[in-house]
Amino acid sequence: MTAPAHAARAAGRALAVTLLAGVALLLGAAPAFAHAQLEGSDPPDGASLATAPDKVTVRFSDTMQQGFNALTVIGPDHLAYQQGAVTASGDSVSVGVKPLGPAGRYTIGYRVVSDDGHPVEGSVSFTLTTPGAGTGSAPSAVPAPAAQAAPDQGSGGAPVWPWIVGAIVLVGGGVVAALRLGRG
Repeated sequence: MTAPAHAARAAGRALAVTLLAGVALLLGAAPAFAHAQLEGSDPPDGASLATAPDKVTVRFSDTMQQGFNALTVIGPDHLAYQQGAVTASGDSVSVGVKPLGPAGRYTIGYRVVSDDGHPVEGSVSFTLTTPGAGTGSAPSAVPAPAAQAAPDQGSGGAPVWPWIVGAIVLVGGGVVAALRLGRG
């Protein structure tokens, strides 16, 4: 084998190894992008119920921390119907529900903190088709999620930029090495 052919083959190998290492670095950063996502609720989002639930539950793709979660149940009369402490168990967060009042749409608002420290907030709803005899609380009695949740300190995951910079440096170094080997 001639020297130029040998150098070209070595440069190709070096470039392949560099590219594979860069891909591995970028794939290693994937967990930084992964945060808890809502996977479902009980009652299910959009459900129509003839009788009120005793509690509501939201379920996520990650384990939830105990003590940093808020759930509210707000009725069509703009009153709050949640009662008792919010509890976390595994990937689920629940709260008790008072007897519901008027028929209509009830919104379950949530602000929860997963094991990675990332707060997740949103809402789901259900419709009560038969009015109940319950009475809700004034909205001012609803705990503010921000008052109960841990302070948001960024995404909670590892920053991605060091991985990207490392991949660029690694790929750039591989290209420089391949070019030098190709000339020699």
